Amino acid sequence: RAGPREVWKKGGRLLSVLLAANVLLLACTLISGGAFNKVAVYDTDVFALLTTMMLLAMLWILFYLLRTVRCPCAVPYRDAHAGPIWLRGGLVLFGICTLIMDIFKTGYYSSFFECQSAIKILHPVIQAVFVIIQRAGNPVGGDSCLCSTAVCQIFQQGYFYLYPFNIEYSLFASTMLYVMWKNVGRFLASAPGHSHTPSPLSLFRETFFAGPVLGLLLFVIGLAVFIIYEVQVSGGGGRTQQALVIYYSFNIVCLGLTTLVSLSGSIIYRFDRRAMDHHKNPTRTLDVALLMGAALGQYAISYYSIVAVVAGTPQDLLAGLDLTHALLMIAQHTFQNVFIIESLHRGPPGAEPHSTPTKEPCQNLSFTNLDAFHTLPACPPTPRLVSPSPADQREAVAIISAPRSQWRRRCLRDISLFLLLCNVILWIMPAFGARPHFSNTVEVDFYGYSLWAAIVNICLPFGIFYRMHAVSSLLEVYVLS
Repeated sequence: RAGPREVWKKGGRLLSVLLAANVLLLACTLISGGAFNKVAVYDTDVFALLTTMMLLAMLWILFYLLRTVRCPCAVPYRDAHAGPIWLRGGLVLFGICTLIMDIFKTGYYSSFFECQSAIKILHPVIQAVFVIIQRAGNPVGGDSCLCSTAVCQIFQQGYFYLYPFNIEYSLFASTMLYVMWKNVGRFLASAPGHSHTPSPLSLFRETFFAGPVLGLLLFVIGLAVFIIYEVQVSGGGGRTQQALVIYYSFNIVCLGLTTLVSLSGSIIYRFDRRAMDHHKNPTRTLDVALLMGAALGQYAISYYSIVAVVAGTPQDLLAGLDLTHALLMIAQHTFQNVFIIESLHRGPPGAEPHSTPTKEPCQNLSFTNLDAFHTLPACPPTPRLVSPSPADQREAVAIISAPRSQWRRRCLRDISLFLLLCNVILWIMPAFGARPHFSNTVEVDFYGYSLWAAIVNICLPFGIFYRMHAVSSLLEVYVLS
């Protein structure tokens, strides 16, 4: 029978789930209602809801902190399973970028405060305070005001380019808070091999340098391709198709290489003798769920593109590149997920499965109860020729397999760093405004602009989040290798 404490924990968890579900549904209603011009829901209403929720969250955090400080018997709980050190570092980095974005956003809206709603100026200020308090313990609509001064345009461009970091901060914070929520009332032992505070490691130590060098090369080329794409598409004219060909060609090469590299990593694991880590790890469980769930967004866009290209009438170069890109996107997500998930479930280096010596059956004896046989002491071994002891055999095998194991570790580290850098550039492109889904008219002509825009706007944020979460997971894979 469950005790009062267990009943209270389940009741509190149910109440928090119901409250969060209602807030989420209300926010989704406001956002979806604002998507239609005939519904009188504006971005100021969304800002008002977000500001109210942040104020309530800040009041609760301050109440908890003050109550903990004033209570002498209170235990300042720290959840060591809420995320690895690089996830926390990413949260700090994105939080700093969010604070800078709020400064630019406040300056931008303050440039013409006489024709702006007060909530638009108040929202970034409250958000900055909320980020600071949360670390201690939105879509933007169109503006009718003209941004004429140079300072105003600097503020506008600044918060526009920093907005993706705000999205990633919210997603990272949600991930860590979910793990903390799941761990309330639980006592978790630290699982060996998956400590969240790894020893300081050099980034390129014990690698062949092929993965980092090739990854950096693709990263630099990707930045150049992204700049060319943005300049040519924004310039208009007949240069859009050329920009799309360059964009799709680079992505096809990058996705093809990452698919092959991920597949080779999975093949290397077939020869890896490290034991599987079956310990209960809430962070790892959430990592796997997020990887699989976030990949569904890019799967959906790819399958819609495949149907549009195959069933559509124009079969030109651009349609062929679009089809190849969609197929490789599906393959890359699949094989990369397999590699990351298998890597996260591997034990640390040197964690070989311990093979217990089997008991030698006693000669001329039969057992009717096989379970009882395993409880008996081992019978004396039968006389045989003198052979090396098991300890000597294991030592000889370890000496022989050490170079092979070291070679596999270096390959896995190269693979992890290469995939990490590729996922960073594949995150930068869509996060900072690359939208070939609309520049390429194949899907727009097939589905219509309204339907295709709804598909992309719903699914693409999942794909962007997948890339950054894959970077965090691949960094963990690199450390565990």
